[in-house]
Amino acid sequence: MPRRLLPIVVLPLLLAGCAAAEPVAASSPSASPSPTATEATVPPTPTPTPTFDRNARSIDDPASVWVVVNRSRPLNPQDWVPGDLVGVPVAHTWDPLLRQEGADAIVALFAAARAEAGLALASNSAYRSYTSQVGLYHPSNPLIAPPGTSEHQTGLAMDIGAESGECSLSACFANTAEGQWLAGNAWRFGFVLRFPDGLEGITGYPFEPWHYRYVGTELAAEMHATGTRTLEEFFGLPPAPAP
Repeated sequence: MPRRLLPIVVLPLLLAGCAAAEPVAASSPSASPSPTATEATVPPTPTPTPTFDRNARSIDDPASVWVVVNRSRPLNPQDWVPGDLVGVPVAHTWDPLLRQEGADAIVALFAAARAEAGLALASNSAYRSYTSQVGLYHPSNPLIAPPGTSEHQTGLAMDIGAESGECSLSACFANTAEGQWLAGNAWRFGFVLRFPDGLEGITGYPFEPWHYRYVGTELAAEMHATGTRTLEEFFGLPPAPAP
């Protein structure tokens, strides 16, 4: 039997049917290509954050500005004397001595308090020797450290007050303009408030809003940034015993 030929007009329809099976989306000049699933879900590679090195300096060596001293961590030797004590040219009750690095920092701090806030600060107490601490210490006074365990013996601590004498060595100093400025700005110069309010169970001392300890700008800035208020907590040390 002879083969039947399709009419030629059918071919365009067949071709049109094939084209319809694979439609092509219309493009818009202003449309942006959609991200693939992979592009949409893979986060950017994070940039590594530098880690503070808590072992950069010793917390045991009395010559280290990071040394941690409290009733359970006496200086070694207990009658240690800093080798770089200098007079501090600031207003004072008694002639203040500090280690050179701390002295330079306290001078800058006092100058900033005056320049930035019009406040006049004064030193009420700075370096105290082992012998001086022997004469001051009495077990009934929770504010006086036993000889060999006082931060003042490190040559890195200062009791700071208002030059006017208002609330000197009293808890009310925290509410003065001078006390509030120190609490907010001392870290910039490398100082930390050593015995904060409410942390007596960690430091072993009641709140002393006047007692500032030099630890260097690097450590002070890190403690400020992380909100860590005591050296014991920052270095993972056990709480200091109470008197």
